[in-house]
Amino acid sequence: MRASARTFLDQTWFNGLRTILYASGFLLFFTWIALGLRAFDRNFTFTLPRATVGFGLALMFAGALLALSCIVTFVVRGRGTPALFDPPRQFVAVGPYRYVRNPMYIGGFALLLGLALYLRSVSIALMFLAILPVCHLLVVLHEEPSLKRKFNGAYQNYLRTVARWLPHATRAGAKTDSRQAAR
Repeated sequence: MRASARTFLDQTWFNGLRTILYASGFLLFFTWIALGLRAFDRNFTFTLPRATVGFGLALMFAGALLALSCIVTFVVRGRGTPALFDPPRQFVAVGPYRYVRNPMYIGGFALLLGLALYLRSVSIALMFLAILPVCHLLVVLHEEPSLKRKFNGAYQNYLRTVARWLPHATRAGAKTDSRQAAR
């Protein structure tokens, strides 16, 4: 095996291990908060209907698959992790990132809303609603300016062609070059 291929594989494994650590910590932290909030459900005079349980389970599964797909894309194509303090080194505009700029957040939102529906928890549903604007502000005020500075032209084109939260058809004449790899 060539030295450059070996280095790439070593770095990918190292990034993967760091990502498992970061993602596990993130997931455990937010699960701990969400489950702790369930104690407040008794203060409400109602719960979510039983019919939400199955949909909640499906939504959690879909959110987990989307988030996992994003994580793998960041490790393999971005040569980094999804953590804000340890981001990918390459611009990522492939996989789920071809359709929306923030699919990992969308996967996390689906997981949290799915948990609220599955557990029929009003408190977790309110947490979900509170997190939406916070994440939007984080993206708009921190992540996007940081990515503009780091990836300049490639990211500017990406901003013009890929929606932030909801997928839309690519605008005529504007194309995202997915070969520009990573975040």
